[in-house]
Amino acid sequence: MHDGAAASRMRSVATLVAAGLCLWLAASPAASQKPSERSDTSPPTFDDLYRRGQSLNKDLRTLAARFVETTTTTLLERPIVERGLLYVERPSRVALHYTDPPDRKVIIDGKWMTTLWPSVNVHRRTNIGAAQDRVQKYFVQGDAGELRRIFDIAVHARSTRPGTRELFMTPKRKQISESLKRLDLWVAEPGGLLDAMRMTFANGDVKLMEFENVTTNTAIDAAVFTVPKP
Repeated sequence: MHDGAAASRMRSVATLVAAGLCLWLAASPAASQKPSERSDTSPPTFDDLYRRGQSLNKDLRTLAARFVETTTTTLLERPIVERGLLYVERPSRVALHYTDPPDRKVIIDGKWMTTLWPSVNVHRRTNIGAAQDRVQKYFVQGDAGELRRIFDIAVHARSTRPGTRELFMTPKRKQISESLKRLDLWVAEPGGLLDAMRMTFANGDVKLMEFENVTTNTAIDAAVFTVPKP
């Protein structure tokens, strides 16, 4: 039971981080930086990237994407690879509709997160208000200085994923580091959309989320955020 609770808590953290980052990075700082402004020997600072993106980010209303989620855990010999569709509607609606496994959904609407997985009899509703407030504060409503106060942030001159800008974020605060050891981000250039994120948890488990076919400010059917009755 303890292991199951810990795994559930980690998945909740991962979902919230993913939601916050998609809200924050969908029109990211990298989008407004022209190729002529970049230098392999002198990459922009995190503050530069953050500041350049504010005028773009404020216009974000919705986001939709396909994702591949790969979870590596010490409890299993092989990674778990799952796929699905991500929908985000500001200010606080997120839905992950998994296509593999086909009957699983995670829906966030305000302070509530509902996890649905009928084939294994899961219908769980969790109050995540406090966690949502932190994600909004740090990733959506905050500024570069606020993020640097809670994370050590490194912007790499060269990325391990071609065509992206790479950032590593290591939590400074115990409240975060007890669950999340490091957060790695890859932001596509040009365009500035979130290409991938990797969460390394304190217990050694790793979750990689890769995004493709990302679109912003397109109409999203409200039904994707609807939670069916148990």
